[in-house]
Amino acid sequence: MLLFSISSKLTSELAVYSANSDLPKIHERGRLIAVTDMNLTSYFIYRGEPMGFNYELLKAFANHLGLGLELKVASDAGAAIAMVERGEADMVAMPLPDVSEHAGRVTLTSPIYRSGEVVVQRRRGYRCPEGVDYSHTRYIENISDLAGEKIYLSNRSFYYDKIREISSLIGDTIHSAILPGSAERLISMVANGEIDYTLVDESFARVATILYPDLDTDVSVVPPQKRSWAVKAGESLDLLYTFNSWFETYSESRDFAIKYANYFNNRRSGIIYRSIYYAHDTGTLSPWDDIIIRHSVSISWDWRLLISLMYQESSFRPHVTSRAGAYGLMQVMPATGEYLGIDITASPEENVRAGIMYLKRLENIFSDKVTDREERKRFVLASYNAGPGHILDAIRLAAAAGADTTTWHGSVEEFLLKKSDPLYYNQPEVHHGSLRGVETVRYVRDVMERYESYRSLVE
Repeated sequence: MLLFSISSKLTSELAVYSANSDLPKIHERGRLIAVTDMNLTSYFIYRGEPMGFNYELLKAFANHLGLGLELKVASDAGAAIAMVERGEADMVAMPLPDVSEHAGRVTLTSPIYRSGEVVVQRRRGYRCPEGVDYSHTRYIENISDLAGEKIYLSNRSFYYDKIREISSLIGDTIHSAILPGSAERLISMVANGEIDYTLVDESFARVATILYPDLDTDVSVVPPQKRSWAVKAGESLDLLYTFNSWFETYSESRDFAIKYANYFNNRRSGIIYRSIYYAHDTGTLSPWDDIIIRHSVSISWDWRLLISLMYQESSFRPHVTSRAGAYGLMQVMPATGEYLGIDITASPEENVRAGIMYLKRLENIFSDKVTDREERKRFVLASYNAGPGHILDAIRLAAAAGADTTTWHGSVEEFLLKKSDPLYYNQPEVHHGSLRGVETVRYVRDVMERYESYRSLVE
């Protein structure tokens, strides 16, 4: 794939922001909202960790802006573009070709990469499963061989019209049929003998041959074209310019090259795809889902939020011990376990039970201070990380400054950050000394971002 950079002339133009600026609104919100699709290259969850080329590229851009990331999922590009038009997302993070149907709806970014469309078929000499006859299937060596054949396209494809063009070019009919679902689904249907041919993005076809080594993707139908992301037409120029300016440099970096190779040229893709922890297909986030689901009832929290907390604490390792002595999946301190009357080392389930019981105690501390249940969870998560005393200090500092004491982002978290400054931790409102609050603020952000990823991909 050839990677693109914007010209130096355009770079200078990108320094000029639009008068109707959207970036200040995004910064005020504190997070970039993007919409993408789910597959083995774009965005997925594996062993509890959000992954994917689009996801990692968005994270890098959001970090560049100093923002969190909220990622939404759409079934196809049309749905994603509609979400941006309605103001539900800031960016479409899907590889869009430069086609007329986008005009007036979205503005494309600088190209992310080039990719064409290729035929996916079974290789010559494919060993048929017992009882299955593929003798009728014609091996396609070039576009002309598609004459009279039926090729299946995903309902997410942009290339319905291209098949008609090729039919005219070769002077014969290529039959096409539309099937719902992702490229992954159609590729598996070819491998399983349900259909003979499909057309997929060349970049994803590389992954197809890793998943199914007996597939052939050598016949190109659509030559490589620019593939870009998009923002709302006419209203997000500063976001567009900022992304393009950033991407001009980032696309030349080693970090970008590694991300691209990890998702488009990685032999481990087959292992991930067939794993029970490939959540896109299985809905399984961790080996401990059943335990968390069972105990989440006692606190009335979404089990996916608790799984995100568990991942943050232990990366699902049941016997890990921190330098401070916290133990297990939920990283419970021994003194906390004794206080709760639970042996935190007895079993993973007992460790989870102790962690959730501690969360309930923390919720009780903040129940009369933060009445909104969803907002309160951020205070509880912060307390789980830093201890409730430091969070109560931040609330008192906010109250003394006349700030909102019931909102985490942009208010109480800001005063928690100030607790590393002697000017603040020596004030009479502070009862628990100094704290490097940036770690706790990042902790809450990471847990909540991962939770949003879980919510978008797992029921």
